[in-house]
Amino acid sequence: MCLGIPGRVVETWRDHEILMGKVDFGGVLKRVCLEHVPQVQPGEYVLVHVGFALSQIDEAEAHKVFAFLEGMDQLDELAVNSAMGPDPDEGPAEGKAS
Repeated sequence: MCLGIPGRVVETWRDHEILMGKVDFGGVLKRVCLEHVPQVQPGEYVLVHVGFALSQIDEAEAHKVFAFLEGMDQLDELAVNSAMGPDPDEGPAEGKAS
């Protein structure tokens, strides 16, 4: 079973022609590939699975999913360096699109 985690896009940039972004998962920032949702803008929400944003979702839906996962105590994994990628502050600063 695959699990997508909702997050808010904080900023976007191109890294070797791939659209990337810094995504906020309830205070935990991760670097995410946004190539499957090229229309997404900072401030909007995406559903992320293993470092890839698979779809754009509205803010209300994102909050519902996040609250559900929090209630099930399934968000601890975000606090550690998971498969979603390294700290976005370590990413390249050139070519930012936000």
